[in-house]
Amino acid sequence: MKLIKNFNNNAALVKDDCDNEWVVIGKGISFGKHPCEVIDDQKIERRFKADDSPANVVETAVNISPEIVEVVNQIERLVNDELQVKFDDYQYLSLADHIEFAIKRTQDGLHLDSATVSWEMSRLFPAEFQTAKEAVRLINGMTGAGLEESEAVMIAQHFINAGDQGATIQDTLKISRLIKGLIDILQYQYKIELDRNSFNYTRFIGHLRAFMVRQLTNTKLAEDQLDTTLVQLINEKYPDAVATVDRFAVFLNK
Repeated sequence: MKLIKNFNNNAALVKDDCDNEWVVIGKGISFGKHPCEVIDDQKIERRFKADDSPANVVETAVNISPEIVEVVNQIERLVNDELQVKFDDYQYLSLADHIEFAIKRTQDGLHLDSATVSWEMSRLFPAEFQTAKEAVRLINGMTGAGLEESEAVMIAQHFINAGDQGATIQDTLKISRLIKGLIDILQYQYKIELDRNSFNYTRFIGHLRAFMVRQLTNTKLAEDQLDTTLVQLINEKYPDAVATVDRFAVFLNK
């Protein structure tokens, strides 16, 4: 790729061999370079096709600071190791933008309400929330930003979003709210308190999340419909469970 325009040392407009223009970011990617010079492809952290990317995406990409680029790179490695999740280019940029804004907000003395933690992120998505808390410590250690632990709630949403193919941050927020509602209904109907540390609970949450992602992204399973005889048997043998699922359906259709 050849340099067209140097936005700063870490962001540039370049052209590939097919004359496609890209906005690329990477630490020191265009340092000391002049137009028409070849840039080092190995330094490219993320790339966005200039013609296809919205103006706000390009603006965010060119304005991201080198410090935040390094922070997000470290977080990406953490998330990959802990959750086996990778960010696509836009998820990477969205997280970078969020972190940069969170740091600025904190410096201005504005903090997230600690009540945000009441979303039960730690219970619904414990792995993502724990990793997000580690990410907050990493951000603070690298930047001295002093982010509060409550920031982990919003950062965890980015991790969940990255793991849910095709879902958006807005979808992830909606899924969290809906799952909490379903758990409340289940516990009320059966007069029980679920063991949130158990394998069965984790598996149940996983099934609920996968179901909702399929619904929100219009993705269908490549499976045959349930046999009507089996459905009838389930209705007869597990009437309480069927009644609870019916209440789930009413809640989800509101």
